[in-house]
Amino acid sequence: MAKIEKAVLLAAGRGIRMRELTVELPKPMIEVRGKPVLQHIVEGLRDAGIREFFIIVGYRADAVQNFFGDGSRYKIAIQYATQVVQDGTGRVVDIARNFAENSAFILSYGDILVDPQNYKSIVDLPDDIEAIITVTRGEDVSKGGAAFLNERMELIDLREKSPQGEPTSPWYNAGIYAFRSSIFEFTAKLKPSPRGEYELTDAIRELAQSGKKVKALELTGEWADVRDPEILARLNRG
Repeated sequence: MAKIEKAVLLAAGRGIRMRELTVELPKPMIEVRGKPVLQHIVEGLRDAGIREFFIIVGYRADAVQNFFGDGSRYKIAIQYATQVVQDGTGRVVDIARNFAENSAFILSYGDILVDPQNYKSIVDLPDDIEAIITVTRGEDVSKGGAAFLNERMELIDLREKSPQGEPTSPWYNAGIYAFRSSIFEFTAKLKPSPRGEYELTDAIRELAQSGKKVKALELTGEWADVRDPEILARLNRG
């Protein structure tokens, strides 16, 4: 069992659906319950034992870097890198290759809020598992990734924004992962998707279908993708 101590956080996007809320701030810096979403993530991962962070910034990068600095006030170490071209999540992961080296690492989108207890489950990576993908039930899989699992909660297929009429799954890709460095073999081979982007989900599907074991972990408690003002308002009421 490997205890993961590194995390890569994706915080480069503006979040167009947030409209005027992201004129000055990138979406991960929008406040939920008095703290930026990204601070909830950083503190939750730190409390689960993560010590080294790599935050990939882009839009309004200064807002993230000025807030977190080098991480010392959180008793962690933070490095930054800039995503210059917004060409998909698969390409973003490649930016973290030197940071990860040969270590396993957590990857989280910077706008995903979960009950912090979940981080403690994902930092332990069993020796026979190549990656962990988190899943949740009850979401509209046409808005994100549908995860197809076998009875042992192992990933068989992962489809991004499946069109209506295609086979579907009750499991929604929840946006937090644990990877070994083998993921870089698969992101390096990515081709653009129909959306013209390099999709991390395509690399994860190829990893699972290469014979490596990718396990799904069902999240417990609250999960929210802070993707639009309506969700933000609901979270701040709750």
